[in-house]
Amino acid sequence: MVGIKVFDFDNTIYRGESSVDFAFYMLRHNKRILLFLPSLFWNAAMYKLCLASKETLEKRVNDAIKFIVRDKAELISLTDSFWERNHTKLDRRILRRIDKDDLIITAGPFFLIDAIKHRLNTQNLICSEVDWDKMEISFFNFGDNKVKRYRALYGDKPIDSFYTDSYNDRSMMDISDRVFIVKDGRIKSIK
Repeated sequence: MVGIKVFDFDNTIYRGESSVDFAFYMLRHNKRILLFLPSLFWNAAMYKLCLASKETLEKRVNDAIKFIVRDKAELISLTDSFWERNHTKLDRRILRRIDKDDLIITAGPFFLIDAIKHRLNTQNLICSEVDWDKMEISFFNFGDNKVKRYRALYGDKPIDSFYTDSYNDRSMMDISDRVFIVKDGRIKSIK
């Protein structure tokens, strides 16, 4: 069976954390986010350092979404204008490695990544999902959840190469034949 290449998004394809950049972008248009930024950043940092669970982060994000976002249309409009300004943070060297059959897997929300997928060389995305009726994240694509979702959609299809910036993706590393760590646009083979 022929394998695919799988790419993490934040700090791999996108230089930075797209959800964090989007939160800062929203500040100009939605001041309600100010109330939640300290908690969101603290919990995101603790998760990134492997000191907080994804459940804790998920709860904080859901609390924020319910308060900050009025409706889907407002969020989609902000997303489009965000990418008009931030598409230059996509790493062209990494994008050149992506083929149409490859996959991008990320903890970022689908609405955010879907809005830029026309620039990503593939339409294949696995992201966190938002339930618009409840205004909360219905599936957090973090840690082991990335492997669960990958297996649900791709079965036992092998991963030839996995590109990521973080050892938080250990579960994806474990099911990949080769693993590359991406730091500041430099690629280092670790498996």
